[in-house]
Amino acid sequence: IDSMSMALRIFRTKLPTKLLPIFSSVSFLHSHATSFGFKEVREEEKSRMVSNVFTSVASNYDLMNDIMSGGLHRLWKDRLVSKLNPFIGMKHLDVAGGTGDVAFRILDTINSVKNRALQSTHEDDAQGETQIFVCDINPNMLNVGKERASGRGLEEERSLIWVEGDAEALSFSDETMDSYTIAFGIRNVTHIEKVLAEAYRVLKRGGRFLCLELSHVEVPVFKPLYDYYSFSVIPSIGQFVAGDRESYQYLVESIRRFPSQEKFASLIADAGFQKVEYENLAGGVVAIHSGLKL
Repeated sequence: IDSMSMALRIFRTKLPTKLLPIFSSVSFLHSHATSFGFKEVREEEKSRMVSNVFTSVASNYDLMNDIMSGGLHRLWKDRLVSKLNPFIGMKHLDVAGGTGDVAFRILDTINSVKNRALQSTHEDDAQGETQIFVCDINPNMLNVGKERASGRGLEEERSLIWVEGDAEALSFSDETMDSYTIAFGIRNVTHIEKVLAEAYRVLKRGGRFLCLELSHVEVPVFKPLYDYYSFSVIPSIGQFVAGDRESYQYLVESIRRFPSQEKFASLIADAGFQKVEYENLAGGVVAIHSGLKL
């Protein structure tokens, strides 16, 4: 894809009229820090409530993603990894990636690059240095990822390192990562600013930040249909498939509470990242944001 087509395009997005009262008394940024879906909760409660949601959905997470997105989440993650452009010997951090979906794609890409190259001892050494850290705050999600890795024959793969950790307080040292990804995770944190600050801290100079997240639809004629699907269909699917309506009700509400593409891009820039841009996919159903630490 021509690089010019990937240039930053920022659009003004208006919230649906019926949702405006929800945001009338609190600023978007600060309400997110104390919101659980459309409910207002204390900050110390949010992490526990979100943890309960993902503990509940962990075993059906991948199946529900396929059903809810019609399989499109696979293409969106492919696009994320394509923009990342993984390389042999990289040190990468994938946050909120417990099921391994993004990490497996990165590893597959690196192995494909290696297989296309002429084999040599030096290349083998470089491959051995590749480290993909899969960090998730929820041990149940990590267990799903480890089981999937085992099913792929990757249980002994040294490049995959599973870490239980908080995106707001990472255990990694400063400037140790070549790149950082977070897919469908940042809208569930309590403080977006802390997550972005931690991403900036652990990245090396020249390191890249990429975030794939459900976002705000920017095609007006599509919005009513998307709202109906989100609030009526998805919770019903959650009840039917996973026996858990409430968790999926929260998940769709959390999308509406997440900042618009333009506002989130400004938060990334405020964290210190340069060359911040985003790409809308499926009319803004999801967006891939990126930034560079210079």
